[in-house]
Amino acid sequence: MAKVRFLGHSSFYIEGEGLKALIDPFLEGNPSAAAKPEEFSGINAIFLTHGHGDHMGSTIEIAKKNDAVVFTCNEMAGYLSSKGIKTEGMHIGGRAVFPFGKVKLTPAWHGCPIVEGKEVRYGGVACGFVIEVDGKKIYHSGDTGLTMEMSLLEDENIDVALLPIGGYYTMDVEDAARAVRMIKPRVAIPMHYNTFPRIEADPEEFAGLVGEMFTAVKILAPGEEYEF
Repeated sequence: MAKVRFLGHSSFYIEGEGLKALIDPFLEGNPSAAAKPEEFSGINAIFLTHGHGDHMGSTIEIAKKNDAVVFTCNEMAGYLSSKGIKTEGMHIGGRAVFPFGKVKLTPAWHGCPIVEGKEVRYGGVACGFVIEVDGKKIYHSGDTGLTMEMSLLEDENIDVALLPIGGYYTMDVEDAARAVRMIKPRVAIPMHYNTFPRIEADPEEFAGLVGEMFTAVKILAPGEEYEF
């Protein structure tokens, strides 16, 4: 059995056999955060979709404290390695097997700079993840617009899809519902909304557009979890 806990914005804790992981741990400066970085112990993996501050968040701090491996695109992995972090640098379309299961990087239409003070560094490309653990597949799209590549994910038989609905920088509720129709996951969980005024959205509207013909929508408040 796998577990997904929503931590606010696009941050999640996921757990399965051999895996205790965070995705995009934006836990400080996040008004919707349901946890603090110091609350996590035993984390063995962090999945980082891109370098924006509202996604990288506390990645370095948590990775160092837990001796966790950060899965991300190859260029971002190089940057994090220079900070003394253990990394697995992959690229779009790449899939690999690890002790806990499998990881595949998926396309995301978004930027990926790394900002350090006044310096802006190249961070490779933004990505999403298909994470397989305990025989279950979790898709975290990262920040992205609607892409035709999402239609290929139907063949992955996704159990849980974590999708942004806030618009402005990512898909809105309408495009996220279109993504669900392409991917056909068993469950869709909305994310990346209502953290800031620009990305206000109604998750119930998203649920209504999806319906329940093939996908159930689970709306999680920060701190709530879903087991499957």
